[in-house]
Amino acid sequence: MNKIQKFRELMNRKEHFFLMEAHDGLSAKIVEEAGFPAIWASGLSITASLGVRDNNEISYTQLLDVLEYMNDASDLPILVDGDTGYGNFNNACRLLQKLEQLGIAAVCIEDKKFPKTNSFLETKMDALADPQEFAGKIRAMKEAQRTPDFTVVARLESLIVGAGVDDAVKRANLYLDAGADAILVHSKKATSVDIDDFLRAFDRDVPVFIVPTKYYTVPVSHLTRDKRVRGIIWANHNVRACVTAMQDICKRIYNDGCITNAEDMIAPVSELFRLQKNEEYLEMEKKYLPTHPDVSAVILAAGGPGSLNFSAPKALLKVNGQRILDHQLNVLRSSGVSDITIVRGYKREEIPSENVKVIDNDRWSETNVIYSLSLAAQKMKQPYLVLYGDVFFKKYLLRSLLEYPAERQDVDLVLVCVKEDYIKSGYVLKLNKKADVFGEDTDLTVIGVHEEIAGDTGSDTVYFSGLMMIRNYEAAERILKVQNIASLHMADFIAGALREGLSLGVIISSREAVVDINSLNDLMKAGEIV
Repeated sequence: MNKIQKFRELMNRKEHFFLMEAHDGLSAKIVEEAGFPAIWASGLSITASLGVRDNNEISYTQLLDVLEYMNDASDLPILVDGDTGYGNFNNACRLLQKLEQLGIAAVCIEDKKFPKTNSFLETKMDALADPQEFAGKIRAMKEAQRTPDFTVVARLESLIVGAGVDDAVKRANLYLDAGADAILVHSKKATSVDIDDFLRAFDRDVPVFIVPTKYYTVPVSHLTRDKRVRGIIWANHNVRACVTAMQDICKRIYNDGCITNAEDMIAPVSELFRLQKNEEYLEMEKKYLPTHPDVSAVILAAGGPGSLNFSAPKALLKVNGQRILDHQLNVLRSSGVSDITIVRGYKREEIPSENVKVIDNDRWSETNVIYSLSLAAQKMKQPYLVLYGDVFFKKYLLRSLLEYPAERQDVDLVLVCVKEDYIKSGYVLKLNKKADVFGEDTDLTVIGVHEEIAGDTGSDTVYFSGLMMIRNYEAAERILKVQNIASLHMADFIAGALREGLSLGVIISSREAVVDINSLNDLMKAGEIV
């Protein structure tokens, strides 16, 4: 059943249903997840979100642009607030045909003159359209319609401008005779007295929509005593909620001069990614992008929380709601690397082991990251990526490692490095030449490891980021198989590789693309990467 048919079925049931306002793709998805069966694409909300008045200040093509995103984001049928049809019968027919092409379920048009004024601001009796002219517009739309179940709702504005119940009833009958599938009767009184009077005076058995924006204190049970009331529209509450929330958060951030106290008041960035169906994209990447069955990966996640003083492994710290380890696993798998090993240590039982291999470093408290690497190296039988478990990075860096030029077969290890002071590691890597190109110069190699002297690093020195590709895995295992491995550091491994005659290629990253998490400040920087 398509969305057009879903809406028709909802409308023809002998029970009421709620339509919730949405004004863009994100709000449409939220409405769907809340459980509503249908969406009201509010003209007031859409224009407000675009920063213009609800006075036909946007064209119907601009409306269609918004509706396309809304319809793509949600599986719910949409009833569109079509204002007056954006002109005469010809414009209204054009609007209907374009809505049909988008797969929109229904449109509601109101019997006012073009350009219209928002109903809650309207005071002029002559704002109403000629009833015969509006009936002709309805008839033209229904004759132009090509999708049998598409719904046209005629909206009555008689009660809004004070023309009275009798005028509303006459117009309702005229519009229904012209082919309207349902009517929407609108009122801006604080009680439902106008709506009640209309329903008593109107005797046709057709679906009726109401919009209790002003008479919100009236119980729904009262409004639905008349079984013809099928659709109850909550017309603008999402956009109004957005305004309140944005005003509050802007005021707080401005007054505080920082975002420290704002984070708990807003959704994490990961929630935006979820609503945007980022997981679906990651699955598509796995399906359609090149895979790398000839490459494995090792995540070194044995260390404790360090100076952060959290009671969890650093790999499980969250950046904008997503754990560092989950980020790394997602990037690896979406890049086509599925053979993944995690070296665990501190609170190993908290490190997930589903769909990965695990190695436990029982000496995590007395050894360094290179000892964890030595444990993994014994089991590696093909080239493999190495990731520090506390490194947050942009995906392109991993792809740069995987796609390092095949013609450089002489390169045994490829290291992602940064030119800026990265962490206080105590050493710098000396390059064969000045590093002034980000990620493009495949002739860059490491020629030495030197003790870092504050303020004395040159343009030919860089810092290791915690991301590496070990191509010559057999040589790496040999270098790591030494008696004093438990006391060595990464600098010792790199120096050992150079002594063995291995070639160490370099990919230069900007400092904004990779963060080694060692402080709360680092966590904030990682959040900016997301």
